[in-house]
Amino acid sequence: MTNLRADLKAIANLVPTGSTVLDIGCGDGELLAWLSEHKLVQGRGLELSLSGVNACIAKGLSVIQGDAEADLDYYLDQSVDYVILSQSLQAMRDPKAMLANLVRIGKHAIVSIPNFGYIKNRLYLLFKGEMPVTKTLSYQWYDTPNIHFCTIDDLVVLCEKMGIQIENRVCLDKNGIPYSFKGRSVFANLFGEQGVFLLRKN
Repeated sequence: MTNLRADLKAIANLVPTGSTVLDIGCGDGELLAWLSEHKLVQGRGLELSLSGVNACIAKGLSVIQGDAEADLDYYLDQSVDYVILSQSLQAMRDPKAMLANLVRIGKHAIVSIPNFGYIKNRLYLLFKGEMPVTKTLSYQWYDTPNIHFCTIDDLVVLCEKMGIQIENRVCLDKNGIPYSFKGRSVFANLFGEQGVFLLRKN
């Protein structure tokens, strides 16, 4: 697990052995491959980029090319144990609809987000007067795929409004070390560089 990105490690820890998994926006299949090898999951992926799909297929993974915002409507309710969306919710045109689909399709959903409320982002904006460019937020403002800037607390509030139960939540600090928190948390919102949430439909 040492080679996995910090949020992917946290996600992997939330997936039980032998689960069925749908990884949305699975990229080159790094997480799916690890889960298949180490947790014996029955995994499938949905990836927009052809290069990502080809990389997944080369690893022997079951991945199809598709647009999550258009294609998830065709998936059956509660058809997999876990649906995973990592570092992509903020890039969706309709994050609320995406969350609704995640908890509809999966018995559980795992979502990771970059925290735009992280203290270094706040200080970057305060002192430089420019949108932050960091390891987690690596794009310039004019070419970023991120169109909905949210904080850890923003996602907590949205889940509350939508009646989505948060079964587990952790923030990851700058070193990728996870810390559990409850409810809205000043600590998590300030010092969590990323947030990872385990969700399910009420």
